[in-house]
Amino acid sequence: MKNQLSADERLMQAREALAAVGDLPTEPISVRISTAVKLTGIGRSTLYELISAGEIETVKIGRSTLIKYGSLKRLIEGAKP
Repeated sequence: MKNQLSADERLMQAREALAAVGDLPTEPISVRISTAVKLTGIGRSTLYELISAGEIETVKIGRSTLIKYGSLKRLIEGAKP
């Protein structure tokens, strides 16, 4: 027989899970190239040029290229109007 939780135990687990979510960052750590294009409005080719120039920090995981979110923020905040 499976170990079933009572309603009170399930409620306690749900409250603990919600409390843990409150500790998570509100910003992502990294985003994919396609998301960075949508977030910034910068074209895909220009984004790759900025990556090649070292102006945007990336992390390569397997075949995926992830852009550090903080790097995108710094780029946009440092841009001249």
